[in-house]
Amino acid sequence: MAKKAFKYRIYPTKKQEETLNRHLSLCCALYNAGLEERREAYRICGTHVNFSMQSAQLPDIKEARPEYEGVYSQVLQDVLHRLDKAYKAFFRRVKNGEVPGYPRFKPWFRYDSLTYPQSGFSIKPNNGSNSPLPKWARSG
Repeated sequence: MAKKAFKYRIYPTKKQEETLNRHLSLCCALYNAGLEERREAYRICGTHVNFSMQSAQLPDIKEARPEYEGVYSQVLQDVLHRLDKAYKAFFRRVKNGEVPGYPRFKPWFRYDSLTYPQSGFSIKPNNGSNSPLPKWARSG
């Protein structure tokens, strides 16, 4: 079964924009914390931390840090998938003798996207002709 992805340009309200920016900031912080955990685990104990180990900690993180309560768990899992993908690419390049490029910490302005992997979200713009969405994407 083939996966299909769609990208949409959205025009959020000020409140929605603030929420998205806050979620982006939290995702960036989670990415950097996950990277730090992996680096320190290897430096101190010589052990590797993987995606499943880190994703198992997400409920505890949400409980300890209330600011993460509003972020969907699948969005946070995708952040850890990105980190895992960066590590796998690093080890693949090392194995192939290429320039490896160890995963780096992300500054807030370089972490600029979120992924909502599950479908079911609907876009309901104004049904007027000045809608920024093409006709086929409008609901109504």
